[in-house]
Amino acid sequence: MKPKPTALIIDGELAVRRLVRVVLEEERYKVIGAETGRKGLQAAVEQQPDIILLELDLPDIDGLVVLRRIREWSQKPVLILSERSRAADKVSALDSGADDYLTKPFDTAELLARLRVIQRCLPGVTDSPLLVEGDLRVNLAAHEVTIKGQKLDFTPTEEALFYVLARHAGKTVTCQHLVRCVWGTDADDKIRDVRVYVASLRKKLGVYGGEILIRTEGGVGYCLSLANQHEHTDAAVAC
Repeated sequence: MKPKPTALIIDGELAVRRLVRVVLEEERYKVIGAETGRKGLQAAVEQQPDIILLELDLPDIDGLVVLRRIREWSQKPVLILSERSRAADKVSALDSGADDYLTKPFDTAELLARLRVIQRCLPGVTDSPLLVEGDLRVNLAAHEVTIKGQKLDFTPTEEALFYVLARHAGKTVTCQHLVRCVWGTDADDKIRDVRVYVASLRKKLGVYGGEILIRTEGGVGYCLSLANQHEHTDAAVAC
């Protein structure tokens, strides 16, 4: 028998959480509820759910912020369940990493059908908010980077850039992909900014003896690697 999938519902309305729990438990889901964005993020890290159902209007922080934080380290399916019905809201959520969007009030049969579809599209996805490479420790959920136990202080842009490189450690990440991830645009003029921030990151990493390197892959992009790594893939992350 297959293990029960775990669903996390992040919604400030108790009635909605109860409804979703009843519907999903009948389909053999294990259901976790969180009434705020912060509790939802904590549950996502600690419980590692198979799927996340997220309301955009939360009592503490905007659901889009929660979605983007989750997408910094997780590719698990996220279904938006929200009262926001404008096309612009749906586009923003999908562009921020949501897999599907369902407007409240919703039909429970449609809810289950959409959950089945997005789970079929992403089979066997596993991820972790923690990256460990030698002396480098990156906690994507807590937004904390340490080397040899020493915490690094990054600006928000440096942090965003470093996390993209860290998630693809050992692979070349194209400049265009870095621009899209950090600035949310394809503007070519941002490539010069990438060079500036990479130089700043190298300077901060350099105080730790050069064990962590950001290599320039000529004409393509950058690769984060450890100095003691003798092999790396030439595959470029360009999606």
